[in-house]
Amino acid sequence: MKIRSNFYTGVHHPISTRMRQDRLMIEICAFSGAKIYPGKGKIYVRVDNRSFRFVNGKAESLFLQRKNPRKISWTVLFRRMHKKGISEEVTKKRTRRTVKHQRAVVGASWEAIRAKRNQKPEVRAAARAAALRDGKEKKKAEDAKKKAEKAKSAANVARGQPKVSKQGAKGAKVAIANTSR
Repeated sequence: MKIRSNFYTGVHHPISTRMRQDRLMIEICAFSGAKIYPGKGKIYVRVDNRSFRFVNGKAESLFLQRKNPRKISWTVLFRRMHKKGISEEVTKKRTRRTVKHQRAVVGASWEAIRAKRNQKPEVRAAARAAALRDGKEKKKAEDAKKKAEKAKSAANVARGQPKVSKQGAKGAKVAIANTSR
């Protein structure tokens, strides 16, 4: 502890100790961020009258060398930046539990969905079979229509009419083939 003494009166004043509401002040190191207890540490006062408190000579030396405390592994700033020593807080965090709610879908209300779910398997199977039959009938009708169109175009080609593309049938401009380059 550095002591400033008054030569004439013989009164000693410890530099780093301050009293506040009957308890001692704990300072923070300007470089490392460590706690400086009363009677420990150094004070460095710059020419511009700004004072810096250091926990030890090592912190003071590194500060005067203009080292970055965020790059020195033992400083509080480095440890905070790299999330060191905070494993206790991580375990306290709790994850939110998801609660499942049944909701309606855009096309159907919740009552309709529940009614379908509670249907007997035989009724469901019959509805599925009917839907499949309808689909097959529609497909057969489409296939028959396509066959009729193909037969019609084949008859046109046989009569001597040129084969026309879909765009040509709709009235698109016909490009004339170049005879020379």
